[in-house]
Amino acid sequence: MDCLFCKIIKGEIPAKLIYQDDKVVAIDDINPQAPHHKLIMPKKHIATLNDLATADNELIGHMVQVAKKLAKDFNIAEEGYRVVMNCNAGAGQSVFHIHMHFLGGRPMMWPPG
Repeated sequence: MDCLFCKIIKGEIPAKLIYQDDKVVAIDDINPQAPHHKLIMPKKHIATLNDLATADNELIGHMVQVAKKLAKDFNIAEEGYRVVMNCNAGAGQSVFHIHMHFLGGRPMMWPPG
């Protein structure tokens, strides 16, 4: 498999780990769109949200709990933060291994940006 995120998870490509447990890894985004822009990705390879199985529900919930923990760790839980998951190229997914963008540290606008 030639998946960038799988290689990061396996340690084959260096990345600054922000958080890691038995289910997920969180790293700094290489092109940050906010003062705090992290990527939370499962260690299990799942290409898109469309590929999720019912058995993955707990994993997705765990990713949200990790985002909540990061918000607390970075002292932005009260001021606010954003979590985003893109599905397929038309929505902006460029790495086909599901991941959650965690963004905070500045006011977020709508539409996103």
